[in-house]
Amino acid sequence: MGKTFSKPRALTDVPTHYCPGCTHGVAHRLVAETIDELGIRGKTVGIAPVGCAVLAYNYFDCDFQEAAHGRAPAMATGIKRVRPDLMVFTYQGDGDLASIGMGEIIHAANRGEKFTTIFINNAIYGMTGGQMAPTTMPGQRASTAPAGRDTGSTGMPVKMADLLSALMTPAYVTRQALLSPKHINRAKKAVKKAFEYQMNNTCFSFVELVSTCPTNWGMTPKDALKWAEDTLIPYYELGEFKTPEPEEEQ
Repeated sequence: MGKTFSKPRALTDVPTHYCPGCTHGVAHRLVAETIDELGIRGKTVGIAPVGCAVLAYNYFDCDFQEAAHGRAPAMATGIKRVRPDLMVFTYQGDGDLASIGMGEIIHAANRGEKFTTIFINNAIYGMTGGQMAPTTMPGQRASTAPAGRDTGSTGMPVKMADLLSALMTPAYVTRQALLSPKHINRAKKAVKKAFEYQMNNTCFSFVELVSTCPTNWGMTPKDALKWAEDTLIPYYELGEFKTPEPEEEQ
Protein backbone atom coordinates (compact mmCIF):
# COMPACT_ATOMS: atom_id res chain seq x y z
CA MET A 1 0.00 0.00 0.00
CA GLY A 2 1.45 3.36 -1.01
CA LYS A 3 1.64 6.43 1.19
CA THR A 4 -1.22 8.85 0.53
CA PHE A 5 -0.58 11.44 3.23
CA SER A 6 2.70 12.85 4.56
CA LYS A 7 4.18 15.85 6.32
CA PRO A 8 4.89 18.83 4.03
CA ARG A 9 8.59 19.44 3.44
CA ALA A 10 8.03 23.09 4.39
CA LEU A 11 7.27 22.01 7.98
CA THR A 12 10.02 20.93 10.33
CA ASP A 13 9.81 17.71 12.33
CA VAL A 14 9.34 19.55 15.64
CA PRO A 15 6.50 19.21 18.19
CA THR A 16 4.55 22.47 18.48
CA HIS A 17 3.63 24.38 21.61
CA TYR A 18 -0.02 24.85 20.61
CA CYS A 19 -2.79 23.75 22.96
CA PRO A 20 -4.90 20.63 22.25
CA GLY A 21 -7.62 21.46 19.74
CA CYS A 22 -5.94 24.66 18.54
CA THR A 23 -6.27 25.10 14.78
CA HIS A 24 -2.99 26.96 14.31
CA GLY A 25 -1.50 23.61 13.34
CA VAL A 26 -4.05 23.20 10.56
CA ALA A 27 -3.29 26.68 9.24
CA HIS A 28 0.44 25.95 9.35
CA ARG A 29 -0.09 22.83 7.30
CA LEU A 30 -2.13 24.61 4.65
CA VAL A 31 0.55 27.27 4.22
CA ALA A 32 3.30 24.63 4.12
CA GLU A 33 1.45 22.51 1.56
CA THR A 34 1.02 25.58 -0.62
CA ILE A 35 4.71 26.42 -0.38
CA ASP A 36 5.59 22.86 -1.41
CA GLU A 37 3.11 22.70 -4.27
CA LEU A 38 4.27 26.01 -5.71
CA GLY A 39 7.95 25.09 -5.31
CA ILE A 40 8.82 28.31 -3.50
CA ARG A 41 10.39 27.08 -0.25
CA GLY A 42 13.82 28.43 -1.14
CA LYS A 43 12.55 31.95 -1.73
CA THR A 44 9.83 32.29 0.92
CA VAL A 45 10.09 34.55 3.96
CA GLY A 46 7.52 34.35 6.74
CA ILE A 47 6.97 37.02 9.37
CA ALA A 48 5.34 36.45 12.76
CA PRO A 49 4.88 39.14 15.42
CA VAL A 50 3.78 38.66 19.03
CA GLY A 51 1.03 36.10 19.55
CA CYS A 52 0.44 32.36 19.63
CA ALA A 53 2.48 31.95 16.44
CA VAL A 54 5.47 33.85 17.81
CA LEU A 55 7.49 30.62 17.59
CA ALA A 56 6.43 29.81 14.02
CA TYR A 57 10.05 30.03 12.88
CA ASN A 58 10.58 26.70 14.67
CA TYR A 59 7.89 25.00 12.60
CA PHE A 60 8.36 26.29 9.05
CA ASP A 61 11.39 25.14 7.07
CA CYS A 62 11.88 28.48 5.32
CA ASP A 63 13.36 31.83 6.26
CA PHE A 64 11.44 33.58 9.03
CA GLN A 65 11.56 36.94 10.74
CA GLU A 66 10.21 38.21 14.05
CA ALA A 67 8.38 41.54 14.12
CA ALA A 68 7.30 43.81 16.94
CA HIS A 69 3.70 43.44 18.08
CA GLY A 70 1.42 44.39 15.18
CA ARG A 71 4.25 45.48 12.91
CA ALA A 72 4.53 42.44 10.63
CA PRO A 73 3.02 44.30 7.63
CA ALA A 74 5.64 47.03 7.96
CA MET A 75 8.45 44.47 8.00
CA ALA A 76 6.88 42.59 5.09
CA THR A 77 6.66 45.83 3.13
CA GLY A 78 10.37 46.49 3.62
CA ILE A 79 11.44 42.97 2.66
CA LYS A 80 9.20 42.80 -0.39
CA ARG A 81 10.26 46.20 -1.69
CA VAL A 82 13.95 45.43 -1.30
CA ARG A 83 13.61 41.86 -2.64
CA PRO A 84 10.51 41.73 -4.87
CA ASP A 85 11.64 38.30 -6.09
CA LEU A 86 10.89 36.79 -2.68
CA MET A 87 7.56 35.33 -1.56
CA VAL A 88 6.67 37.14 1.67
CA PHE A 89 3.83 36.32 4.04
CA THR A 90 2.78 37.54 7.47
CA TYR A 91 1.10 35.18 9.93
CA GLN A 92 -0.92 37.14 12.48
CA GLY A 93 -3.60 36.70 15.13
CA ASP A 94 -6.56 38.94 15.84
CA GLY A 95 -5.13 40.59 18.95
CA ASP A 96 -2.05 41.50 16.94
CA LEU A 97 -3.48 42.43 13.54
CA ALA A 98 -6.87 43.91 14.48
CA SER A 99 -5.72 45.82 17.57
CA ILE A 100 -2.20 47.22 17.86
CA GLY A 101 -1.53 46.42 14.19
CA MET A 102 -4.77 47.79 12.74
CA GLY A 103 -3.10 50.82 11.16
CA GLU A 104 -0.28 48.72 9.73
CA ILE A 105 -2.51 46.25 7.88
CA ILE A 106 -4.93 48.88 6.58
CA HIS A 107 -2.18 51.05 5.12
CA ALA A 108 -0.27 48.09 3.67
CA ALA A 109 -3.45 46.91 1.93
CA ASN A 110 -4.28 50.43 0.79
CA ARG A 111 -0.79 50.83 -0.71
CA GLY A 112 -1.25 47.55 -2.53
CA GLU A 113 1.88 45.93 -1.12
CA LYS A 114 2.51 42.65 -2.93
CA PHE A 115 2.70 40.28 0.04
CA THR A 116 0.26 37.82 1.62
CA THR A 117 -1.29 37.95 5.07
CA ILE A 118 -2.65 34.89 6.85
CA PHE A 119 -4.96 36.17 9.60
CA ILE A 120 -6.04 33.80 12.39
CA ASN A 121 -9.34 34.94 13.90
CA ASN A 122 -10.13 33.01 17.08
CA ALA A 123 -12.03 35.87 18.73
CA ILE A 124 -9.64 36.28 21.67
CA TYR A 125 -6.07 37.04 22.69
CA GLY A 126 -4.47 33.60 22.89
CA MET A 127 -0.86 33.75 24.06
CA THR A 128 -1.12 36.64 26.52
CA GLY A 129 -3.91 35.36 28.73
CA GLY A 130 -7.30 35.32 27.03
CA GLN A 131 -8.05 39.04 27.00
CA MET A 132 -10.88 40.48 24.92
CA ALA A 133 -9.82 41.09 21.32
CA PRO A 134 -11.34 43.37 18.69
CA THR A 135 -12.95 40.22 17.27
CA THR A 136 -14.45 38.94 20.57
CA MET A 137 -18.18 38.30 20.20
CA PRO A 138 -20.92 40.18 22.08
CA GLY A 139 -21.40 38.57 25.48
CA GLN A 140 -18.31 36.38 25.04
CA ARG A 141 -16.33 36.17 28.27
CA ALA A 142 -12.63 36.96 28.40
CA SER A 143 -10.11 37.58 31.16
CA THR A 144 -10.63 41.34 30.72
CA ALA A 145 -14.40 40.94 30.26
CA PRO A 146 -15.47 38.35 32.86
CA ALA A 147 -19.14 39.30 32.42
CA GLY A 148 -18.88 39.11 28.64
CA ARG A 149 -18.18 41.72 25.98
CA ASP A 150 -20.39 44.77 26.47
CA THR A 151 -20.88 46.27 23.02
CA GLY A 152 -22.28 49.43 24.55
CA SER A 153 -18.84 50.35 25.85
CA THR A 154 -16.53 48.39 23.55
CA GLY A 155 -18.36 48.42 20.23
CA MET A 156 -19.11 45.51 17.95
CA PRO A 157 -16.53 42.90 16.83
CA VAL A 158 -14.40 44.10 13.93
CA LYS A 159 -14.81 42.24 10.63
CA MET A 160 -11.35 42.61 9.11
CA ALA A 161 -12.07 41.01 5.73
CA ASP A 162 -15.09 43.27 5.27
CA LEU A 163 -13.10 46.31 6.33
CA LEU A 164 -10.16 45.71 3.98
CA SER A 165 -12.39 44.83 1.06
CA ALA A 166 -13.88 48.34 1.23
CA LEU A 167 -10.53 49.88 0.19
CA MET A 168 -10.31 51.05 -3.40
CA THR A 169 -6.92 49.43 -4.01
CA PRO A 170 -7.05 46.09 -5.91
CA ALA A 171 -6.62 43.11 -3.58
CA TYR A 172 -7.61 39.54 -2.91
CA VAL A 173 -9.55 39.36 0.38
CA THR A 174 -11.25 36.21 1.63
CA ARG A 175 -12.54 34.70 4.85
CA GLN A 176 -12.55 30.94 5.35
CA ALA A 177 -12.63 28.61 8.35
CA LEU A 178 -10.73 25.69 9.90
CA LEU A 179 -13.66 23.94 11.58
CA SER A 180 -14.34 20.90 9.38
CA PRO A 181 -12.80 19.03 6.42
CA LYS A 182 -15.11 20.98 4.07
CA HIS A 183 -13.96 24.28 5.55
CA ILE A 184 -10.31 23.25 5.51
CA ASN A 185 -10.41 22.24 1.85
CA ARG A 186 -11.84 25.64 0.94
CA ALA A 187 -9.29 27.38 3.13
CA LYS A 188 -6.47 25.54 1.35
CA LYS A 189 -7.72 26.76 -2.02
CA ALA A 190 -7.86 30.32 -0.69
CA VAL A 191 -4.32 30.18 0.73
CA LYS A 192 -2.94 28.84 -2.53
CA LYS A 193 -4.83 31.44 -4.55
CA ALA A 194 -3.40 34.20 -2.35
CA PHE A 195 0.15 33.00 -2.90
CA GLU A 196 -0.45 32.66 -6.63
CA TYR A 197 -1.59 36.29 -6.81
CA GLN A 198 1.69 37.24 -5.14
CA MET A 199 3.71 35.05 -7.50
CA ASN A 200 2.13 36.91 -10.42
CA ASN A 201 2.78 40.28 -8.74
CA THR A 202 -0.96 40.96 -8.98
CA CYS A 203 -2.02 42.43 -5.66
CA PHE A 204 -2.01 42.38 -1.89
CA SER A 205 -3.72 39.23 -0.59
CA PHE A 206 -5.45 38.64 2.75
CA VAL A 207 -6.77 35.30 4.00
CA GLU A 208 -8.79 35.44 7.22
CA LEU A 209 -9.24 32.04 8.87
CA VAL A 210 -11.93 31.57 11.53
CA SER A 211 -10.29 29.38 14.15
CA THR A 212 -10.72 27.98 17.65
CA CYS A 213 -9.07 28.59 21.02
CA PRO A 214 -10.42 25.90 23.36
CA THR A 215 -8.11 26.87 26.23
CA ASN A 216 -9.07 30.52 26.46
CA TRP A 217 -12.69 29.83 25.57
CA GLY A 218 -12.82 27.36 28.48
CA MET A 219 -14.14 24.56 26.25
CA THR A 220 -13.18 21.11 25.06
CA PRO A 221 -11.85 20.99 21.48
CA LYS A 222 -15.12 19.40 20.31
CA ASP A 223 -17.28 22.02 22.03
CA ALA A 224 -15.06 24.78 20.67
CA LEU A 225 -15.65 23.61 17.10
CA LYS A 226 -19.41 23.62 17.65
CA TRP A 227 -19.37 27.03 19.33
CA ALA A 228 -17.36 28.50 16.46
CA GLU A 229 -19.74 26.97 13.92
CA ASP A 230 -22.84 28.22 15.76
CA THR A 231 -21.58 31.62 16.91
CA LEU A 232 -18.65 32.85 14.83
CA ILE A 233 -19.66 31.73 11.34
CA PRO A 234 -23.05 33.49 11.33
CA TYR A 235 -21.29 36.77 12.19
CA TYR A 236 -18.04 36.26 10.30
CA GLU A 237 -19.56 35.15 7.02
CA LEU A 238 -17.32 33.04 4.81
CA GLY A 239 -16.45 33.70 1.19
CA GLU A 240 -14.40 35.86 -1.14
CA PHE A 241 -14.93 39.53 -0.39
CA LYS A 242 -12.69 41.02 -3.05
CA THR A 243 -10.78 39.77 -6.09
CA PRO A 244 -8.72 41.80 -8.55
CA GLU A 245 -10.44 42.59 -11.82
CA PRO A 246 -9.22 40.59 -14.86
CA GLU A 247 -7.38 43.55 -16.38
CA GLU A 248 -5.56 44.07 -13.06
CA GLU A 249 -4.15 40.53 -13.24
CA GLN A 250 -2.22 41.19 -16.46
